[in-house]
Amino acid sequence: QLQLVESGGGLVQPGGSLRLSCAVSGFNSDYYAIGWFRQAPGKEHEGVSCITRGGGVSNYADSVKGRFTISRDSAKSLVFLQMSSLKPEDTALYYCAVPKDPYYCPPTGHPNEYLNWGQGTQVTVSS
Repeated sequence: QLQLVESGGGLVQPGGSLRLSCAVSGFNSDYYAIGWFRQAPGKEHEGVSCITRGGGVSNYADSVKGRFTISRDSAKSLVFLQMSSLKPEDTALYYCAVPKDPYYCPPTGHPNEYLNWGQGTQVTVSS
């Protein structure tokens, strides 16, 4: 059974940094693409970025370009989201997820293209 567990969230001041981790386990999970999403209070899920097994990256959210970087350590079945220059509007529950077609990153960051989700980790950016 595929399982995704996010960690690394917390409270950070504006301008600060955090690194989120997504631990993935299950049959063939090392070969799957993994995406990061976020959901702010009262808003819909927003696709942030996706990375394939081979390191190909699809970036979805213009608002985080140049500030957020996705990466993975396949040997440890971990996918990371390095976030820097954080802003209050980055406050959200952050999720990792596997696409319905698990070996490719969908061209869009629509959550309907993803099937398996973690429980999320809260990121709060506030002074």
